[in-house]
Amino acid sequence: MPVSPQIALATCEELPELDPDDQPLVGLFHKIGIEATPAIWSDPTVNWAAFDYIIVRNTWDYTNRLEEFLAWAQLHESRIRNSYEILVWNSNKTYLKDLSDAGFPVVDTQFVTDPLGDWKQPSFGDFVVKPTVSAGSQDTMRFLTSDPDSQGKAQHLITRIIAQGKTAMVQPYMSAVDEIGETAQLFIGGEYSHAIRKGPLLIPNVEGEKEHGLFLKEDISPREPTPEQSELAAAVMGYVSQRFGVPLYARVDLLEDSEGNPVILELELVEPSMFFAYAPESAARLAQQFTD
Repeated sequence: MPVSPQIALATCEELPELDPDDQPLVGLFHKIGIEATPAIWSDPTVNWAAFDYIIVRNTWDYTNRLEEFLAWAQLHESRIRNSYEILVWNSNKTYLKDLSDAGFPVVDTQFVTDPLGDWKQPSFGDFVVKPTVSAGSQDTMRFLTSDPDSQGKAQHLITRIIAQGKTAMVQPYMSAVDEIGETAQLFIGGEYSHAIRKGPLLIPNVEGEKEHGLFLKEDISPREPTPEQSELAAAVMGYVSQRFGVPLYARVDLLEDSEGNPVILELELVEPSMFFAYAPESAARLAQQFTD
């Protein structure tokens, strides 16, 4: 009698039983004869060798323990999904440089590594400062250029980010997010699955209220992407698949620029929320990736 595959659904200490959106995966895997178990990635008592696969899901505390997290992923790279190579590349938002160099439209980004380094505040509109290694809008703030103290406030946050050994990012605040929102397209096994709208998160000069101390509360609803958004997201997935192999899961977050064209805000390949609840068969499709 064949032995049932064993899968670890990697999570963090704050969510030992997984985020509610991911919890149905356990039952869906069981239905197809696969045992899936939530496991805390940083728990030294977990016997990872007992699992055939490790799926990175709710490891949302990794941003403050990046070296430890990547060392853990490398130790188990033969069974980890997404792959270790993808995790290394995508865990630092400097990957946006690679996407821009490859010809993709990306939100204009300044990377600051020196607390006394040269960065330019946008001349109009709001702007955002955040770390290149972050999740859940940690150390992320929106500033008003109309505020005479905005540059000093932003510099204070940049200095704080760099003091943590991270790189800071400065980006214009894309005003379309306030009315249109972000369009996040979800992919499973390299194929488009579904999309959601994410409403605005950032209030000027205010750090948002977080759930579980990990991420900001989000305004989410289903959305049908435009043909232009679909084309861009598919092209990004083609780039990722050619460079690293087809990822098990992915999320492409897009905004509209001032002319209404889609631009890439983020590409989430480490541990993105997949918003399974907004597409009833999507979680089952992920589980089915392990039946071949």
